[in-house]
Amino acid sequence: MMIERSLEPKIRAALMRFPCVALLGARQVGKTTLARRVAAAKPGAVFLDLERPSDAAKLAEPELFLGPLGDRLVVLDEVQRVPNLFPVLRSLVDERSRAGRFLVLGSASPELLRQSSETLAGRVRFFELAPLLLQEVKPPLEGVPSLWLRGGFPRSFLAQDDRESLDWRDAFIQTFLERDIPAFGIRVPAANLRRFWQMLAHNHGQLWNASRLAAGFGVSPPTMQHYLDILEDAFMLRQLRPLEANLGKRLVKSSRIYLRDSGLLHALLGIDSIQSLQGHPALGASFEGWVIEQIICAAPQGWDWYFYRTAAGAEVDLVLRRARQTVVVEVKFSAVPKPAKGFWNALQDLKPQRAFVVAPVRERYPLAERVQVLPVLECARVFE
Repeated sequence: MMIERSLEPKIRAALMRFPCVALLGARQVGKTTLARRVAAAKPGAVFLDLERPSDAAKLAEPELFLGPLGDRLVVLDEVQRVPNLFPVLRSLVDERSRAGRFLVLGSASPELLRQSSETLAGRVRFFELAPLLLQEVKPPLEGVPSLWLRGGFPRSFLAQDDRESLDWRDAFIQTFLERDIPAFGIRVPAANLRRFWQMLAHNHGQLWNASRLAAGFGVSPPTMQHYLDILEDAFMLRQLRPLEANLGKRLVKSSRIYLRDSGLLHALLGIDSIQSLQGHPALGASFEGWVIEQIICAAPQGWDWYFYRTAAGAEVDLVLRRARQTVVVEVKFSAVPKPAKGFWNALQDLKPQRAFVVAPVRERYPLAERVQVLPVLECARVFE
């Protein structure tokens, strides 16, 4: 089953304008498949997988190999494995500036982001490929639970059954901890990071409190923060930051922590079916985090996102802002969603142009003036 990724036309367009385009994202999220589709439309494109020794060996003298390929698209997969390559790419781009010279793929590492942004400043356009989104899969309403349960990693979502999907996710977690993290040059015991990851799964959607978690984990708060940064840099979790607004309110200042892929969240919580998910205490938080990630990953360029919470109890799950536009989103796993008082108080504080309550309903309908209940299948339409 071939699913067209929403980034594909954007990457094609960027290759017509920028000499270098960078596609970043978690391992196994579909970057290579997408890059091969893009490269197939470029006659003579060269594809190098830098995890393969034979391909990596071709770049022992990168200028000698890449220099003669100035008229062709060169795709460099897992480019973080050759970090000294970025100055060479800059030199080649400056020597012969032409749009669409390089498409580099990275499974994220702090070093990759730092080197590419500094060395190729003004010459590169960044994209992040998320796991499969509702707007890409386009399931019927009855098919939504499968994407939510399994998450958006293609091999997990497209597995023959839920058991095969969970087996893939369990293997992915093990490989990520035991091979991928060390490959990024990070020296943290896999057992420690797995335990931390599971602890975050049980705190999914809650406020980050390094001191409290460190006490339960038996390490220092800075170590907790280091573990958090590792998983965030690898696209495994998202810190949703609080809105800082001059509203004369006492605002919560800690970030909320969400595991970005619902399938990995469920694997870490031992949830193996829709039935076990429906009976699990994490049901509401899982749905909330999944919908928030769907919306953020569908955001057009220029939008920022936060949550809002005051000491007085005003609260909303997601605040979207661009220029002078403000949109708020509350997420409810209910066929008849009824936001709490804190939501209405937040509307009075923020005065958004539009407000939505996203829920597993079939049709959109008004809840109040400028407040609509929105089906989860249409959650990306909050930007319209």
